[in-house]
Amino acid sequence: MAQDKLRFPLAALLATLCINALLLRFIPPLRWLAPILLLLFLALNAWPAYRAIPDRRLRALARGGLLLKLFAVSTVLTVLLQAGLGIGLRLYAAESRGLWFAALGAAVVCEAILFWHGMLRVYLCSVQLGVKLRVLAAVFGWVPVLHLYYLHRVISVVDAEVRFETEKLALNAARADDQICATKHPLLLVHGVFFRDSRYFNYWGRIPAELEKNGATIYYGNQQSALPVAESAAELAARIRALVRETGCEKVNVIAHSKGGLDIRYAIANCGAAQYVASVTTVNTPHRGCEFADYLFEKIPERQKQRLAHAYNAALRKFGETPDFLAAVYDLTAARCKAEFDPLPLPAGIYSASVGSRLDHASGGRFPLNFSYRLVNHFDGPNDGLVSERSCRWGEDETFLTAPGRRGISHGDMIDLNRENIPGFDVREFYVQLVRGLKDRGL
Repeated sequence: MAQDKLRFPLAALLATLCINALLLRFIPPLRWLAPILLLLFLALNAWPAYRAIPDRRLRALARGGLLLKLFAVSTVLTVLLQAGLGIGLRLYAAESRGLWFAALGAAVVCEAILFWHGMLRVYLCSVQLGVKLRVLAAVFGWVPVLHLYYLHRVISVVDAEVRFETEKLALNAARADDQICATKHPLLLVHGVFFRDSRYFNYWGRIPAELEKNGATIYYGNQQSALPVAESAAELAARIRALVRETGCEKVNVIAHSKGGLDIRYAIANCGAAQYVASVTTVNTPHRGCEFADYLFEKIPERQKQRLAHAYNAALRKFGETPDFLAAVYDLTAARCKAEFDPLPLPAGIYSASVGSRLDHASGGRFPLNFSYRLVNHFDGPNDGLVSERSCRWGEDETFLTAPGRRGISHGDMIDLNRENIPGFDVREFYVQLVRGLKDRGL
């Protein structure tokens, strides 16, 4: 990549020359170069830059970012060159204006090719641009001044993504032989409420792939999306027994997010799963419930609650589930958790730990967490958009996270829900080190 950066000034000058190739028609001895330069311009669009990057998507993304930077620099140089020549022709060579207009038109077409080729690449290949920036750039990219701002934003995001992901590739390659996540017992990832494990949309984002690159063996809880804790726990216990029987793994290390933490605790305490579990790490689990949920249960009219529950349950039944929306939500209230789940003892002989996080500002969370953050903050205090700091603490070891600045880390960020690279917090590396800790414990 360093060599590619050093070549950029030369590439920008070459692109500018190619884009303005028809201006050579004003220099009779060099006219023959014009078609060659235009062909070279087409080759420049397919320039195999960033060949050192081993990932195909990142290579394509890096090339797209390079094309946009070439467009930005060559456009400035082209405007200066064409404007200077246009003024000269207007003053001294009126008979050549037609040729100048042809050269100007060709330059505009070439710049458009460079721009749209670059934008197409980054729109198709970038993860970090997100829907919002893509839409805003597409809408305001036609507005003078704003189009410069959004071009800069797009290039900056793409450059940061390429740099960050390339460093991760290098890190994983350097430690590949160490297999730092190859724990004695496989991992069982347990999802929270209103989601279901899916091979089409992984609840845990990019985390499982990162763990597997470092040696982890991963299975999923597969419990239904919205059942009361006792029923979800029974499903989890059955899933764990089946895994032990089918794989011969003897035990599993459980990492459970949100309500999944309550489900696995109940499965260990009351459903016979204890002998098959080596460790439990809960992530942003409301061990003491959510007081704002109690408030909503009291304030929302019964008719509206039933209507919402009916719509959710009817939709999920079409996918083969037997959900109970209200029972699942009720088990997350502070009253219910304090009465039924918080008193559950720490599992004897099983390593137990918890992880929590905090949003530092409502705007740091994606919808609906940016909305619920204020409500939870009013009732429960500092929180991740759903679960308070005091509610998520549990187990022998407690870890509490936030990120520098005003953003913080949301409930969804902790499972890489939005596939977002958060400044100051690498969620994938956090899980790698978490699992490495389990391995170091002999688990």
